Amino acid sequence: MERQLEAYCAHLRNERQVSEHTQLAYRRDLEKVLEYCNSLGIASWQALQIQQMRQLVARQHHHGQSSRSIARLLSAVRGLYRYLNREGVCAHDPANGLTPPKGEKRLPKALDTDRALQLLEGGVDDDFIARRDQAILELFYSSGLRLSELTNLDLEHLDLAAGLVQVQGKGSKTRVLPVGRKAREALQEWLKLRGISAPRDNAVFLSRQGRRLGPRAIQLRVKAAGERELGQHLHPHMLRHSFASHLLESSQDLRAVQEMLGHADISTTQIYTHLDFQHLAAVYDSAHPRAKRSKGTDS
Repeated sequence: MERQLEAYCAHLRNERQVSEHTQLAYRRDLEKVLEYCNSLGIASWQALQIQQMRQLVARQHHHGQSSRSIARLLSAVRGLYRYLNREGVCAHDPANGLTPPKGEKRLPKALDTDRALQLLEGGVDDDFIARRDQAILELFYSSGLRLSELTNLDLEHLDLAAGLVQVQGKGSKTRVLPVGRKAREALQEWLKLRGISAPRDNAVFLSRQGRRLGPRAIQLRVKAAGERELGQHLHPHMLRHSFASHLLESSQDLRAVQEMLGHADISTTQIYTHLDFQHLAAVYDSAHPRAKRSKGTDS
């Protein structure tokens, strides 16, 4: 079994050319499976069956392994068996159909109001990069955009006179969002300097070379602002969550927050906030004309 594991790792390295990080992670996971097989007296990969794999998953979960870690282990096993099937060593996959136990959904972190203000109200230099980055931060926090939505913004999607921005969200669904005063001002200052780059694209946010800023570039600019202004890690999703949390805390209008975030299901909005479900359900019941239920009626 060790020899075939080594051959698979060589396949990952030489044929698949996966990253060294992925190679090491898969090797560690598969060595766990190999150790488990040895403990059961299983002497070949052909002999490992779904029942034993299900027991291994249960054991890993019992020992505190996260759902993500177990999912990666199952992925490593499936990859190994695809290789072994291709090589004619065996014709089955003991991980087929297995899924990791569902873990608790972790709430995304949010800045509190004071930290958000600290981030946004520092001095801004009147230059291309500083004005652009300030507009990015303000728009994320003002309107709760996803990273992909902000990345794909074109000039025609902005109506600063009306204080509106049109975005295309998941499933190509379009929604129109309000843009707050501070974000409008930051965008206006940025647009005055945007032309310096000799734009090659109609994108709102450009590099110095006039090209659309990609998702990774925007993530790095947000990260740099967090380190500089707050001394902490910051990413676009944290700004989106801060927007949602602060708006919901002040308005208690769950339906409006759901619409602005572009969530198809209200339960997604509940998971996205720090407020408990009992409170959110009460707000929803009071706000939605078809949500009210008769007291004492079981659903």
